[in-house]
Amino acid sequence: MPEPLLVAAVGDIHGRFHRVETWLDALEQARGRRVDLVLAVGDVEAFRRSDDHRRKAAKRAMPAEFAEYADGLRQVKRPLYFIGGNNEDFEALHDLQLGGTLAPNVTYLGRAGVRELCGLRVAYLSGIHAPRFVDQPLKPPSTPDMVKQAGYFRTPEVEQVAELRDVDLMLVHEWPRGIVQRAREENPSPPRPLPSYWIGNPVTRRLVDTVLPKWMLCGHSHKGFAVTLEGPGRPATRIACLDQAARAQESIFWLEYEDRQALRAGWGLSGAISWTAGQRWDMNSLPPLAAEGEGAPAEFGLGEAMPARN
Repeated sequence: MPEPLLVAAVGDIHGRFHRVETWLDALEQARGRRVDLVLAVGDVEAFRRSDDHRRKAAKRAMPAEFAEYADGLRQVKRPLYFIGGNNEDFEALHDLQLGGTLAPNVTYLGRAGVRELCGLRVAYLSGIHAPRFVDQPLKPPSTPDMVKQAGYFRTPEVEQVAELRDVDLMLVHEWPRGIVQRAREENPSPPRPLPSYWIGNPVTRRLVDTVLPKWMLCGHSHKGFAVTLEGPGRPATRIACLDQAARAQESIFWLEYEDRQALRAGWGLSGAISWTAGQRWDMNSLPPLAAEGEGAPAEFGLGEAMPARN
């Protein structure tokens, strides 16, 4: 019988490719098997040149780690597929709106669509919602303003995704609006403080309610979050929102599949199972919050203090 498929998802990388590779090594060791597929939910910052002044990462005095992979000095060990967030090398991505390879084992999925990856149907929508620009045409990112606008999705892209059905995983950058309210309704005394009710956008929410993916993975807000959307006549969509890649505990999320059916899932690097098929998926599925100053060993970067930045 074939081994279940192991899919790892990672939150906003923000240029930290070396760290993510180390984290995935640790996850493989903990699970005792290889990660088959890695999915990233935007704000990857795969800048080709180490001296690129547009990199947000430069504001943190971080090296442009992706340049080493693009130049062949390093190679990503596992197939990594990513969507665009609102902080990317949009000049490089503009000519790859339908997707393309940036380095060996590093593939940009594109602005919107669906792809079959390891037998799973993966839908995706890059960018965030900006009401002023959603109906404006996408222009080449030739000025700073145009670069910023490239990080917003457009109505034709949303409509393209809205037509999809039978989706195993949907990748979006910005959360769907209303999921915090849903979590509060389910548990008036949640196990941890909840973010603002107004987090997320209504367009992504309409998409998840139309496409009805089995799982949705989100980034952007740098917080771990777990909730299920379901109702009479509506199949369940389990949503996992990932932290940025400054802390592994909630920025690494994994799923094991067999014949397109999710069997189990977990957070972080321990390999511990947080959910199995048939169990409830909600805020109680998140790992316990680490106490102030606590974390994993320093080489995993869990205790690193980094400013949150969208």
